[in-house]
Amino acid sequence: MKKLLTGAALSSLLALSATASQAADYVIDREGQHAFINFKISHLGFSWMYGSFNDFSGKFSWDANAPEASQIEVDLKTASVDTNHAERDKHLRSSDLLNVDENPTARFVSKKVSSTDGKTLDITGDLTLNGVTREVNVDAEFIGEGEDPWGAYRAGFAGTTRIKLKDYNIMMNLGPASEEVELIISFEGIRQ
Repeated sequence: MKKLLTGAALSSLLALSATASQAADYVIDREGQHAFINFKISHLGFSWMYGSFNDFSGKFSWDANAPEASQIEVDLKTASVDTNHAERDKHLRSSDLLNVDENPTARFVSKKVSSTDGKTLDITGDLTLNGVTREVNVDAEFIGEGEDPWGAYRAGFAGTTRIKLKDYNIMMNLGPASEEVELIISFEGIRQ
């Protein structure tokens, strides 16, 4: 009986260590331009205005066999906002909106990841923007992973979330159609 219990315990430890060995840390690939943080917001209810944040960095851990153990952190420079219109971008950086002089960095840190099928992820985390931290939920998709042609190993994801501007002390009234902004995130990470 003792041998049977010892064997079962050893098998459990081996299975646990095999699972743990599959978890990996990744750095978001900004240098290769395989990462994007975009947004869209209604312009007065007449059309969509699209933009990007061009300067950000991040890292994540990922194990396809245990997505709930995943973590992600992303930092972005708010002054890197780009809507392809210099005067509008200047206004976005002002104290009316992103207030980049006082709050030059926005940050997202995950707190919980859940998945029902291994492909669709529900990521809950804290988003800090304009000096305010609030919990948000990101609807994400695991796109794929594998070795690239240059010998590195990559994993890719995409996700969206919506935030209310007033929740982040952005009080400028842009009209009822423009109270929320949709964030659209897509990135590849390179395994370290």
